[in-house]
Amino acid sequence: MSACGSDTGSSNKSATTTAAAAKVRPTPTVTITTTVTATPEPAPTVTATKTVKVKITVTAKAASGSGSGGGGSSGTSVGTCSITSNAGNCYAAGQFCRNGDHGASTTTASGSRIKCVYRSNAWRWTYS
Repeated sequence: MSACGSDTGSSNKSATTTAAAAKVRPTPTVTITTTVTATPEPAPTVTATKTVKVKITVTAKAASGSGSGGGGSSGTSVGTCSITSNAGNCYAAGQFCRNGDHGASTTTASGSRIKCVYRSNAWRWTYS
């Protein structure tokens, strides 16, 4: 019997080792990888505004003569002119005269005296 008992004891030992080996499991390892993308905030926009004040002074002086002729306007409506063109501008020496301004006198924008005279087959403003 002793031989039987020794055989039984060794078969139990190998059955226990096999059962213990079957119960051992590897421990799982979890690895988490994250990617973070950072977007920088835009820089503030700087807008500069500058206000400029301009003062314009117009001084009108009365003409010493009253222009004869019915085509022009009288007074000092534009600068220093007593007679102005249909567009409202002062006449200059060398420009043609209107029919109503023949023989009339006025001043240029700079104040020089001019007169509407007939010369070289045309009525023109000339310095007087």
